[in-house]
Amino acid sequence: MRVSKVIALAGVAAAAVSLAAISIAFERDIADARYRIHTGAQVAQTACGPMEYASAGKGSRTILVAHGSGGGFDQGMALADWFVPAGYRVIAPSRFGYLGTPLPVDASPEAQADAFACLLDSLAIDRVAILGASAGAMSTLQFALRHPDRTEAMLLLVPMAYSPKPEGAAPTVTPKWTQAVFDTALRSDFLFWAAINAAPGLMTESILATRVEVAAAAPPEEQARARAMLRAILPIRERRLGLVNDAAAANAIHRYELESIHAPSLVITLTDDLFGTFDNGEYTAENIEGAQFIAYADGGHVWLGHHAEIGAEFVQFLKHLGTATLARAGRN
Repeated sequence: MRVSKVIALAGVAAAAVSLAAISIAFERDIADARYRIHTGAQVAQTACGPMEYASAGKGSRTILVAHGSGGGFDQGMALADWFVPAGYRVIAPSRFGYLGTPLPVDASPEAQADAFACLLDSLAIDRVAILGASAGAMSTLQFALRHPDRTEAMLLLVPMAYSPKPEGAAPTVTPKWTQAVFDTALRSDFLFWAAINAAPGLMTESILATRVEVAAAAPPEEQARARAMLRAILPIRERRLGLVNDAAAANAIHRYELESIHAPSLVITLTDDLFGTFDNGEYTAENIEGAQFIAYADGGHVWLGHHAEIGAEFVQFLKHLGTATLARAGRN
């Protein structure tokens, strides 16, 4: 009996130690996440309301990055390494409901596009090349439509956009388990943290919309980038309203007047994106006059294995645009 009691007590003690270790690890990681989102950004008081943003670089051409779901200025700034070394300035706002940007009554892609213009006004920036990633593509397309005089170029990456679906089909593709994760782990910092540590494969497929085998075959630095993207969604609480708003906008997505977009455009996506953005990207590019379209066969929604390559494509596109603009100016 005494031996049994000792074993039982030892088991309880081990469980307590394990729970304590888990608690310490979570508190450390969530503290790091909260420090990150409160560092390096500021809030502009614009005519459309307050908007948080970060910036990098001092180039003569400005790139405005509209981040995807689960993001914020920090997700946008993660793409700055494509542009800043090439001599561009990057402005990365937090979209409606994310981090330091409140969710207004009208949080539609159209209103978000107008808010981008208000942010540019507050920063005394006339024109930008705008990059819309994933769910950020909706407001990026609206910006090009509603503010053509301010759109120097439009770049779309794995775009959440309209494409014709068979009758009765949902407007957007939802990978297996995504909705379940959204209803559970994405409601709690701890649950999300536990999920990305205990079930990284499930989270890679359901949140990053990238097949596990694709992630496993990616170079080590790209696997690390995928893990960092999952961790960067923390803290959830400060992004929850934006996530819900993006989901509603995606479910109500409709066809925009793509033929009215005249900005030079480049659309890049991947065939195996579990969110189905290949069809979206192809349809969008086909209906914008002169748009270029690039699709990679594998890499999923977070373009694993192609990060440097895609960045180079965007930069080359912008550099060619700059050359063409100078040539036209010289002929006039």
